[in-house]
Amino acid sequence: MINNNKEKKFSLKKFFNDKSTRRDFLKWIGFSTASVTLAACKGPVIKSIPYIVKPDEITLGEPTYYASTMIDSFDIGCVLVKTREGRPIKIEPNPTSTYFNTVSVRIQSSLLSLYDEERLKYPYMKGKRSNWKSIDNYIINNLKHLKKTKKKIIFISPSFPSISTKKLINDFKKNYPNTIWIIYDPISYSNALNASKKIFGVRSFPFFDIKNIKLIVSFDADFLGDWYPDSMVKIYSKNRSPNKNMLKHIHIESNMSISGSNADIRISKKPSEIKEMLFDIYQYIVLEKKTIKDKKILRIANLIKKFGNNSVIFSDGDQESYELSFLINKKLNSNAIKNNKYFLSKDSDNDKIKSFIKNSYKENIGALFIYDTNPIYSLPYQLSDQFKNLIKKIPMTVSFSMNKNETNNLMDIIAPIPHWLESWGDTNPVSNYYTLIQPTIKNIFNTRQFQDSLIIWGKIKVKNYYEYLKNEWENNIIPKSNYSSFNEALFYGYLNVKNTIINKKNNNKKYIIYYIKKNENKINDNLLELRLYTKIGIGDGSQYNNPWIQEFPDPITRTTWGNYLTISYDDAVKRNLKNWYRTDGSLNGNCINLIKNKKILIKNIPILIQPGQSNGSIGLSFGYGQKIGKLTDLCQGINSYKIYENFNLNQYNVQIEKTDKLHKFACIQSQNISLDRNLIKEINLNTFLNFPKNVWNKKENSQFKDKFLENKKEGHHFNLSIDLNACIGCGACVIACHSENNVPVVGRNEIEKSRDMHWIRIDRYYSNNNINYDNTSNKNKISHTNTKVSFQPIMCQHCEYAPCETVCPVGATSHSLQGQNMMTYNRCVGTRYCANNCPYKVRRFNWFNYTNNQKFDFNMNNTLGKMVLNPDVVIRSRGVMEKCSLCIQKTQYVIGKAKKEKRKIKDEEFKTACSIACPTDAITFGDINDKNSEILKKLNNSRSYKLLDFIGVNPNVNYLLKIVNDE
Repeated sequence: MINNNKEKKFSLKKFFNDKSTRRDFLKWIGFSTASVTLAACKGPVIKSIPYIVKPDEITLGEPTYYASTMIDSFDIGCVLVKTREGRPIKIEPNPTSTYFNTVSVRIQSSLLSLYDEERLKYPYMKGKRSNWKSIDNYIINNLKHLKKTKKKIIFISPSFPSISTKKLINDFKKNYPNTIWIIYDPISYSNALNASKKIFGVRSFPFFDIKNIKLIVSFDADFLGDWYPDSMVKIYSKNRSPNKNMLKHIHIESNMSISGSNADIRISKKPSEIKEMLFDIYQYIVLEKKTIKDKKILRIANLIKKFGNNSVIFSDGDQESYELSFLINKKLNSNAIKNNKYFLSKDSDNDKIKSFIKNSYKENIGALFIYDTNPIYSLPYQLSDQFKNLIKKIPMTVSFSMNKNETNNLMDIIAPIPHWLESWGDTNPVSNYYTLIQPTIKNIFNTRQFQDSLIIWGKIKVKNYYEYLKNEWENNIIPKSNYSSFNEALFYGYLNVKNTIINKKNNNKKYIIYYIKKNENKINDNLLELRLYTKIGIGDGSQYNNPWIQEFPDPITRTTWGNYLTISYDDAVKRNLKNWYRTDGSLNGNCINLIKNKKILIKNIPILIQPGQSNGSIGLSFGYGQKIGKLTDLCQGINSYKIYENFNLNQYNVQIEKTDKLHKFACIQSQNISLDRNLIKEINLNTFLNFPKNVWNKKENSQFKDKFLENKKEGHHFNLSIDLNACIGCGACVIACHSENNVPVVGRNEIEKSRDMHWIRIDRYYSNNNINYDNTSNKNKISHTNTKVSFQPIMCQHCEYAPCETVCPVGATSHSLQGQNMMTYNRCVGTRYCANNCPYKVRRFNWFNYTNNQKFDFNMNNTLGKMVLNPDVVIRSRGVMEKCSLCIQKTQYVIGKAKKEKRKIKDEEFKTACSIACPTDAITFGDINDKNSEILKKLNNSRSYKLLDFIGVNPNVNYLLKIVNDE
């Protein structure tokens, strides 16, 4: 990004000049801070188009939003970037976008990576600090030499669905025809793409439209997690609305996943058994020639036949599993695959990367360029060792990276690239759909985009990548759309174009798959089967050094700061492996060595006994165990990429042996069952539809009568509603609250002491997978096989008769006329009486100063990291209570804006950070004094109930009970 506006001396005439930059404006008004902060506050290039139209100058105190696209080696999302005084402070979903319109934990947390003080700040050559001129001269001279000698130039990058970048690479190849581009994704989609090529004739991930689907049967595919390139959760939750057409979800899996925990019927099987089940159903439905002996499988098969094209089958694992599910969907003529759309965001090709590494000694390679990936860390150990040796033999190696990592430590040249919030770009992630990336802040450090480097080194006749991108869109993309200009497309951040014909091959060819049985695959039933998976928080590990992500509690296990090997209760008992709680409340466990072919692959992995884990299987997540970065010592993770042999998620014939080492988990929830307390009300669909409310949603008796609201008809009265039927436990709300309210990161040691500072938590409870009409399933005992999982977001309930308010000796906590429970931080003296008296346990005590404290060396301990802080929310000092405020800064902003504009407030204007970020729209916030408000409808819904209502505190948060379609 280049800003051509030169700095000018102050004068009133120039002050009001339209060509002045935001940086000039801030300087003229006397804005001053550390040099890095000043550099950041230059704001975006004036070519950027804000989503909400504002004057060119920054209006102090007013947020500006930019539509953009977050993309890295694993994730992609259409977002709105909220900026204040020229610095991005929050990532929100772009609600008008057709696809990718939700923000996950990782997408929101990527904001913090912008302000990482460990980012590469300038280029390096041969281990020493250099400059771009020297780098350019060195590389151009070498490329010219390689062109003459006809040595190969190899580029390795993750999937990168950018139309302009692909064209730019082709232009680069015109000058250097000996260039080869290899796609390598740490988490490979190659099996799915190869299967799609074989069955549908297109090597792209099929677009599953579940809008008109009434039955989902998933065979180990975590489609609410990372199995699907986009997020399905919004349409999934909409289809789960409780009515006679409610979507039924059956899930067969080995590990407990976010998808399995939300299923109506969950069946626990190890990976080899899951594939056998899938093959039986394939034969029964597609080949129509086998009678199924297993009653459970027969029931599922008959359900699939009954629902016909209103059903869809998902599967994960090897290529054959994908082929089986695709063929079943074709036979059913499933409504989900009739759209002729495909995801173009993944181009994984296992064969190419394996062939390149194994056969590199035969090749005449002169240069290796690696963009935004870390193969030394993420390749399976056999390939990783070979790759190390390969790098040493290549004459010129260049790494494009934002941070130091295991790979670029071995490279000759490190060319630092900017964060996506500092970059220009585009994507074509779905058929006929394009998005734009625009900078929302000027480069903080001396970094340069990969594309700009290609333009310089390839001698491409264009000023810079921005001009190249704009020309490409104006000539080839805008004319196909309804937009009139590039700026209009930039304003919205995305566009749809007219349908284009997709070239298919072998689309109508019939395939019959002959399943290779376990014994022919040499699978030993006496040994364990390992399932590798991705966590919702860490993903592929590309954001490993992000403290928000590391401290995010996993929705299933509720642990932070590391990974572990999940194992079933029965398998743990056989091997004398245990988890136990110490007197301080911390969770502890044994450790094991992971063995395959009599070789120890990974030592001292902590074990976690996971309810719902299938016997004979174990699970281990990707993304941990990196060796570089300041969080490495705190995060005691294991690198599971080492055992990602042949890029297969399922690894067979694995053994484990107990070691002497013990492990202390950083776990934030120690109570895993609800102890027959009616906290999460659940009922099955049949009971909900056929019985009156007093049967399935009995009001709990209270000795107190609520007359408070009778006197609250004037002004605003805020409530929050959470639909437990829509909440999937993904945790997007947790990071949104963190970002909006300046919640500090406390680190592993404090989490171990149960001193987390999250203002919102998502409680997870286990129970037996059977719910009676009166909602009294056996909740006193965890079923380790037939496990039911329930999620419940908990924040301050803002009680009208709040127990915390009456016991505060200094009046630091009080109740507002608008229904919010308030905290006056500078009055709080930290007695913690309020926390002891809170029945919901939602108050957090500030044990330390988390800012400017070397013991908490995270984003609040350095000038750069502090730039992410929201200026509308005060930073709390040591010794005070913190808790949810229902984002009072946002409600007051809306009220003040409407008053200034002399108009009534629209219902949709009242939002909290969690309600904005929730991908399933499970969280609703608003004013119950507005008779037409959505929140009032939720409050009066027959499923509505208030948590612990019988104690008479009258909370201003209500829940809608969960409906399960399990019949």
